[in-house]
Amino acid sequence: MKAFPAVGTPCASGSASSPGARRLGSVLLCAVTLPIGGALAQAPAWPVKPIRIIVPFAAGGPTDYNARLVGQRLNEAWGQPVIVDNRPAAGGVPATEFVARAAPDGYTLLGANPGPLTVAPHLGQKLGYDPLKDLAPVVLVTTTTSATVVHPGVPARSVQELIALARKRPGVLTFGSPGVGTVGHLTMELFNSMAGLKMTHVPYKGVAPAQVDLLAGQIDVVTMSIPNALAFRKQGKVRVLGVNGLTRSPSMPDVPTVAEAGLAGFESRNFNGIMAPAGTPRELIARINAEVNRRVLSPEGRESLAALGYDVAGGSPEDFGTFLRGEYEKWGRVARAANVRAEF
Repeated sequence: MKAFPAVGTPCASGSASSPGARRLGSVLLCAVTLPIGGALAQAPAWPVKPIRIIVPFAAGGPTDYNARLVGQRLNEAWGQPVIVDNRPAAGGVPATEFVARAAPDGYTLLGANPGPLTVAPHLGQKLGYDPLKDLAPVVLVTTTTSATVVHPGVPARSVQELIALARKRPGVLTFGSPGVGTVGHLTMELFNSMAGLKMTHVPYKGVAPAQVDLLAGQIDVVTMSIPNALAFRKQGKVRVLGVNGLTRSPSMPDVPTVAEAGLAGFESRNFNGIMAPAGTPRELIARINAEVNRRVLSPEGRESLAALGYDVAGGSPEDFGTFLRGEYEKWGRVARAANVRAEF
C-alpha cells in the first residue's frame, strides 16, 4: 500500500485523476503516520499561491462568515492568502458551477450551502453541474437549525394545535419564506407533507421581509433562526412552537422540538462547509480537512461558534459526503411531493 506523509505536510498526488476520484465521498484521508521504514513520496510544495473560496451568496450571511473563518485559519496555517470571493446570483447556482468546472488543484474551493447543492437540483432547472459527481466534499464546518414561529394572533400554542387549526382551515393559514425553493420554503413544505396539511406559501425576497410581515400579522407562520426567534419571543412579538432540529435549543430549553411536539421524524438543518472540484488530489483535501478540524473546530473555536448559534460539525470528507447524500435525497422527496419549481 502506498504510504503518505503525516497530515500537515505535502502528500503525493497518487491516483486522484482516476474516474473514481470524481464521485462524491470517494476522497480518502491521508494516513496520519508513516509506517516504520516507509518511503516518503515527494510532491510539489502546496500551497504556493493564494487560495480562493467562492461563496455563492452576498457578504454577511452564514456561508460567508464560515468561509471567512476557514480562510483566516488556513492563512495562519500556511502563510498564503485565502481570498473569499462572493458571487451572489440565481440562488448560488452560477458560482457553484464555476467551482465545479475549476481546475482541481486545491486553489479553488466552494463555500458549501444547501441551496445550490441539495435543493436546486430538484427544482426543474437545468444545472451545469451535478453536485454528487462534479464536486468533492472536504469538510462540514457547521450546521444550524431554525424554529417554527407563529404570530401571537394565531390561536395555536403548540405544534399539535397548529396542525389541528390548519386542518380545520385548509389553505387559509399562510407561511412565509425567503423565496421559492429555499430551505425555509421546503422546511414548511415538509411540515405540510408530514402533517397532511395545506398551508399556503407566500414567498419573499429574503428572510427579513418575511419576518417583517409575520410581526405585522400579514402572514401566520415562518421558520426563523434561533437567535431571532429568541429575541422576538422575549419582546412578545412571536410565539415559538417548536425547534426544527433533533434536539432542543440551549437558549430556549422549554421549547420542544417539532418532532417531540407531535410530528415524529421532522427535522430541518442548514449547513456550511467546504467543497472542491472533483478530481482534486485526495492528499490536498486531507490537508485542508485536517487544518479546519484542528484550527477552526478547536475547543476555543467550538465555543465561539456555539455562542453564535452554530452547531459545530467537523469530521472527515467521507462524513460530509454521507451527510450531503442524505440531505440531497430528503429535499428531493420534499420538492417533488410539493411540485416546487425554480423561479430564478
